[in-house]
Order: sequence, then structure tokens, then C-alpha cells
Amino acid sequence: ANIFMKNLMDFCVGALLFFAVGYAIAFGGDMTGLGKFIGGDGWFLAGDGIVSYGTLDKFVFFTFQVAFAATAATIVSGAMAERTQFRSYVLYSAVISGIIYPIVVRWQWGGGWLAQMDTPFHDFAGSSIVHMTGGCAAVMGAYFLGPRKGKYSAEGKPQTIPGHSIPFAILGCFI
Repeated sequence: ANIFMKNLMDFCVGALLFFAVGYAIAFGGDMTGLGKFIGGDGWFLAGDGIVSYGTLDKFVFFTFQVAFAATAATIVSGAMAERTQFRSYVLYSAVISGIIYPIVVRWQWGGGWLAQMDTPFHDFAGSSIVHMTGGCAAVMGAYFLGPRKGKYSAEGKPQTIPGHSIPFAILGCFI
């Protein structure tokens, strides 16, 4: 239930933060003079004057990008399972969805420095922007949190951690 709630909060908190600041950082205009690295216009989807991206309506495009932001945040939940408190995880989700992920998006999809190179970087369906951002955050989270409680004995020897909920494990395999 805890992991389910964390993944649900990834989307809820992530959508709010991506709406408030993340979209502006990723796709906003260059108010800061750092346009290759970070956007700074269009907070709360306002003020950028853009009504569509190619054939997509702005709000359809935004919804599509929210799904990517939530995916990047959710990737980390497996690495941090049973090692973080709920409040701490919600804070992490807010930071990655509202700041870290949008900066990485800006670099390529938002027309930043990776897109402006002589030989531009190409990301296919989020393979690096979404999954590498989530994967790097997962590695850092696992490194800083350390092993799960009960993984090692007092002598430092690894111990097997028994499954906590076999029905949920089976359900997870089906999903």
C-alpha cells in the first residue's frame, strides 16, 4: 500500500509542480539569459503565447509531458522502496518533477544546449531524458539511503529478506 501511495503521489504532486514551474523551466521563454539551460517564462502555463506544438494543442502537449514527468519520478520508487518516509518521498517527488526533470527536458526537447549542438542530440521517446533522469535519481537515492533494514546482520553478513506480501508480488508481475 505504501508503494502504491507513493506512485500515486508521484503523479499528483508531480502534475501540480510541473504545472506551476516545471513546464516553464522546460519549455518557457528565455527570460533569464540562460535559455540553453533553463527556461523562465510561462509559469502556470501562462504568458508564453503558444497555443499549439506542431499539430498538438498546448494542453494536450502539457498532459503528455506530465505523464513523462510522472514516469521519471516513479522510476525511483523501486530503488527507495521501504527506505524512505512518506513525507520525504513526497518532497523528493516535488523536486524531481518541478525542478530536476524539467531542466533535463529543457536541454533537448525545450531547445536547449543539446538541441543546439552542431550534431544535435536525439532522444527517442524519452529513452534518455525520462529514463536516465529517473535512473540516475534512483542510483543516487539508493546510494544515500543505504541498504534496507534487516538486509545485514550485526556481523555485516547479508541476510535474505522474506517476501512481505505474496499476493501483491503476483499482482505486480501481472501489471
